[in-house]
Amino acid sequence: MNKARLSNFLVFAGSSHPVLAEEIADDLQVSLGKIQINRFPDGEISLQIMENVRGRDTFVLQTVALDPNNLLLELLIMIDALKRASAKSIVAIIPYFGYCRQDRKDKPRVPITAKLVANLLVNAGATRVITMDLHAEQLQGFFDIPVDNLYARPLMAQAIKELNLSNLVIVAPDIGSVKTAKKYVAQLGVDFAVIDKHRINSSEVETVNLIGDVKNKDVLLADDMCTTGETLLSAAKACREKGAQRIFAVLTHGLFVDHAMEKIEASSIEAVFVANTIPLQRFNCPKLKRISVASLFAQAIRCNISNESISSLFK
Repeated sequence: MNKARLSNFLVFAGSSHPVLAEEIADDLQVSLGKIQINRFPDGEISLQIMENVRGRDTFVLQTVALDPNNLLLELLIMIDALKRASAKSIVAIIPYFGYCRQDRKDKPRVPITAKLVANLLVNAGATRVITMDLHAEQLQGFFDIPVDNLYARPLMAQAIKELNLSNLVIVAPDIGSVKTAKKYVAQLGVDFAVIDKHRINSSEVETVNLIGDVKNKDVLLADDMCTTGETLLSAAKACREKGAQRIFAVLTHGLFVDHAMEKIEASSIEAVFVANTIPLQRFNCPKLKRISVASLFAQAIRCNISNESISSLFK
């Protein structure tokens, strides 16, 4: 990497994920940019960039999860501060892109929040977005700036290979995760099955059918995210009833709300491999296998500041 360019960029982090931010900075062999984030007495965010950013490439890390409303606004304010301080470029690094699930009007009188957030980021001053495993890849078209959508799959697949599982089958926990599951099938070269489920409401699911053969096989449930855990749990139950032996799961985004981790801990799932796009330090669960994606984001930053292709990170 060109030394002049290397010294001319700064990486800042919001309050959402300090652990991942430090891991990325360590990989880049730089220190995080200094920033003060406080609150006014009435709760409004008070923020000041404590570095000279004029004419410099800047990167701002914020994962919009767990407290999405405050963290999204904090990200927008950081971007605005950098723009008004004459930063050359402002790249928003968003490991988990919050509000991504409402990406179309599937019912009357509902918003398209993914598009709304895209507009807010662009209008605030972001010049590029780097994210990971978007819930729907077409969300990239909502932006009028470049979007780099990275994939955790290569790192996750390597962790799965190290288990040395024989007779493995990848199972999509629902129809929406078929694309994700098929990519793991291609990466690992194993069989495929899918759960056909019926959703009762936003937090409860009822398994209808399992399409494929899992009898006497090891199962890997593959999805992009887990919120309440109900989809994973119902899929694991269906696989167990159909004669599956060992059951594992692989996810990129582990939200794990509403006691999801406690439910997984009590289930037949042996281990859940999760990327650290969302903070996982709040859990002390032996089944949770954390996979750091800091190296992928660090490499994406290197490619951006050196104007190199990052397509190799998409495989």
